[in-house]
Amino acid sequence: MAVNAEFLRRIATAAAGESLPRFRRAGAVANKLESGFDPVTEADRETERVIRALIEAEYPRDGILGEEHGGKPGETGRVWVIDPIDGTRAFISGIPLWGTLVGLTENGRAVCGLMSQPFTGELYYATGEGAFYDGPGGARRLETRRTTRLDEATLCTTTPALFDTRRRALYDRVEEAVRLPRYGTDCYAYAMVAAGHVDLVIECSLNPYDIVGLIPIIEQAGGIVTTWQGGPAEEGGDIIAAATPELHRAALDLLGR
Repeated sequence: MAVNAEFLRRIATAAAGESLPRFRRAGAVANKLESGFDPVTEADRETERVIRALIEAEYPRDGILGEEHGGKPGETGRVWVIDPIDGTRAFISGIPLWGTLVGLTENGRAVCGLMSQPFTGELYYATGEGAFYDGPGGARRLETRRTTRLDEATLCTTTPALFDTRRRALYDRVEEAVRLPRYGTDCYAYAMVAAGHVDLVIECSLNPYDIVGLIPIIEQAGGIVTTWQGGPAEEGGDIIAAATPELHRAALDLLGR
């Protein structure tokens, strides 16, 4: 199912109306964990609320899964998956590497999605008929870089501290093999893969709402997104995104596929 690009822009605009006025403001931050720190803000909750309202008005029979407001069953085999602010830690720190993620799955497969960063004025989206960018510098179609070798690749992860001991050792094998590793990029790194600026993203323990909106953008730009075992990424887990199939295979070999 191809989704009209104008509807994705409407979602991004409505979401920005809630998130952007709260960015770099002294809003309350709650912790969702009894042990550790998993922050949530009013911006997370209100941004998801307006996104859900738009989807329910346009596609009332579709299901919805959101990070903050849970799931709503549907009747069509289609589910909209929402992360209103991916990178809440960046958001509360005033760092503009957070984004709003919305993806659509059809019978379990991610087919459309968006990543919106309203502070920088950027929208990355996939309609089912290609991946595109709107923002500074003008609109354009997205295409991944054609990097095939690890020693020529730029690799991103949010932070290696999120990996447990076993997975950290596997991740380190890839980091040692690449030309340039970068940290702290959250969802923005995946958009940079689609845009041809970054070649690899490797992360662990993701939820569906962390990745579903990004899968179509990368795939429709020419890249590949899977689990570390090479399987579908829509359910989350340990995730790798790569600019090319050759680079994907080389990284998977080091991750111990």
